[in-house]
Amino acid sequence: MNRRDNCLDIIWSIHIVALGNEGDSFHQDNRPSGLIRTYLGRSPLVSGDESSLLLNATSTVARPVFTEYQASAFGNVKLVVHDCPVWDIFDSDWYTSRNLIGGADIIVIKYNVNDKFSFHEVRDNYIPVIKRALNSVPVIIAAVGTRQNEELPCTCPLCTSDRGSCVNTTEGIQLAKELGATYLELHSLDDFYIGKYFGGVLEYFMIQALNQKTSEKMKKRKMSSSFHGIRPPQLEQPEKMPVLKAEASHYNSDLNNLLFCCQCVDVVFYNPDLKEVVEAHKIVLCAVSHVFMLLFNVKSPADIQDSSIIRTTQDLFAINRDTAFSGAGQDSPGNPPLRVIVKDALFCSCLSDILRFIYSGAFQWEELEEDVRKKLKDSGDVSSVIEKVKCILKTPGKINCLRNCKTYQARKPLWFYNTSLKFFLNKPMLADVVFEIQGTTVPAHRAILVARCEVMAAMFNGNYMEAKSVLIPVYGVSKETFLSFLEYLYTDSCCPAGIFQAMCLLICAEMYQVSRLQHICELFIITQLQSMPSRELASMNLDIVDLLKKAKFHHSDCLSTWLLHFIATNYLIFSQKPEFQDLSVEERSFVEKHRWPSNLYLKQLAEYRKYIHSRKCRCLVM
Repeated sequence: MNRRDNCLDIIWSIHIVALGNEGDSFHQDNRPSGLIRTYLGRSPLVSGDESSLLLNATSTVARPVFTEYQASAFGNVKLVVHDCPVWDIFDSDWYTSRNLIGGADIIVIKYNVNDKFSFHEVRDNYIPVIKRALNSVPVIIAAVGTRQNEELPCTCPLCTSDRGSCVNTTEGIQLAKELGATYLELHSLDDFYIGKYFGGVLEYFMIQALNQKTSEKMKKRKMSSSFHGIRPPQLEQPEKMPVLKAEASHYNSDLNNLLFCCQCVDVVFYNPDLKEVVEAHKIVLCAVSHVFMLLFNVKSPADIQDSSIIRTTQDLFAINRDTAFSGAGQDSPGNPPLRVIVKDALFCSCLSDILRFIYSGAFQWEELEEDVRKKLKDSGDVSSVIEKVKCILKTPGKINCLRNCKTYQARKPLWFYNTSLKFFLNKPMLADVVFEIQGTTVPAHRAILVARCEVMAAMFNGNYMEAKSVLIPVYGVSKETFLSFLEYLYTDSCCPAGIFQAMCLLICAEMYQVSRLQHICELFIITQLQSMPSRELASMNLDIVDLLKKAKFHHSDCLSTWLLHFIATNYLIFSQKPEFQDLSVEERSFVEKHRWPSNLYLKQLAEYRKYIHSRKCRCLVM
């Protein structure tokens, strides 16, 4: 008795969560007060007047899903009850509902025996949630009401459910067995069923909860009293690592700008009257269209094997190889641009808009149709031109999938479909420049290089040797690294094989001033290092200090700052490596200042371990 009195001297709280609707949906006019509120109002062990008993949702802003009741039980035990009768409300705030169920000392599930819908709601919705969150918490299932009609439900074809039938005892007991719960049938909410029957079971579980909390409190107090001399040190969290922001892609705009800069032009289109219409680039046109591949002899009719593409090529275009024909681009280095005559006058009048559409990725169909409509007033002519553009972009051997322009509008640019620029990577087709690297050659296309790299644009269009030369030597970069660099220029993506290759690619990107590729390599290196467990960091052969120095030398400020924080955060690992001594005075000072764990913590830990060993106790930290 004394032990129970002592435990009640401490202010305890018991949390009860009540779920389900015990009201009778067919007899709502005479329905009595709810189960929980009736118990709190009638139980002699619970104190609290009517005004202080109910805290509704408006006064409990943090938890609007549940109706909250507060009272006192056993004199000085705080009783908090959260009641949610409707599943839709419960499901609307899943975070609050889950936390309340997880923190409950007792769970009460209730339904009306005359409303099978309330039983199905409990069985199908609440029970699965409780099963996932249940952790040795007592559960009471209360079947409320006297069965009004226990006959079999109607089976006529017009009845679609048995909502009006009763919930029999067997169903309730089966539900209780699934949860290991206590099953109660409360025929009414009078003093006997509420006070003695339901109340007796609930108060028994309340006393068990109090005993468990008292036992846990005594264990914690006993454990803490053993170490009242020196408390174990608290290990602080390491500093947050710098966040590296990725640079947005400008791949489409780079290729689109190529059409307007008129650099590295290798094809000129003329109208039927032999007047120049627009200049373009074979590599870009072939990247999106098999018609242009056929026209520029990249592929043969046998390779394509599609009569519609062959017919479109023959009907729209013709190559003029007359050497006496005057045209643009005669002063350009190398071979003069190829001259192509557009046979269709209507198509030719809209060719500049069509090429702008193709260079922007060939997916903005509505804008193309609007531009064509401005030049051609007749709707039939507009439809004819649009259909020819669809034929140009057709995939060989497939039905034209571009019939609905509006649905295609939301898709990605055509660089990601059909053929792409990657098809021409390290291939001699249409190549007009060759790089010599480590005794081997790598063919490339000036138009792509100029569009995607400002350094190469200046190199090929300025007063440099490379502007007039076809064979260009490359120094200081391996063939594999340079091919990865070209892959990024052609496809806007790259996938280094490891940290070392990513660092080599970063150096190459810095040499050619391609900032976005630098950021991609930085992010790859950071991701790889972050994913390594401590054991792998300790055993790996990668020189992290050398990586830091290379990042600084090649102006990779984001990576160098991140690596300094990374060394400091993993101080106990990297300080044991010989390369740690290669850090500069400034770098060493930064690492020592931000090291984790700190010197202060290690000193406190040593003192605590010394104290524990002197007391011959078990250390709680190590």
